[in-house]
Amino acid sequence: MRSIAMNRPLVPASVRAPFGRYSHGIAVPAGSRFVYTSGQLGVRADDSVPESIEEQAEVCFEAIRAILAEGGMAMSDIVRLSAFVTKREDMRRYMSVRDRYVGDPLPASTLYIVTG
Repeated sequence: MRSIAMNRPLVPASVRAPFGRYSHGIAVPAGSRFVYTSGQLGVRADDSVPESIEEQAEVCFEAIRAILAEGGMAMSDIVRLSAFVTKREDMRRYMSVRDRYVGDPLPASTLYIVTG
């Protein structure tokens, strides 16, 4: 059950516009309930790993959706995302999947490119 007070995106005009579909910050109303998730991997419940970055990202976001649902929340309740890819060329493909899953207001989001 959602409260009447909503999360509010913070995107000041004095700061460069976000690089993608995210907000620079999110104001969460007082008295809000939080659900914290652990990092999710692109590994299916049967321990198989999809071949493509897009499929791996979908597995992650579906896991996040299931965790939130278990806590009575939806994807639109996400206020912050942090993601890791191992190759710069995977960045856009991950972001295209993320953009299909995130709701309004757009969450704050950081993408890290790590090589090891």
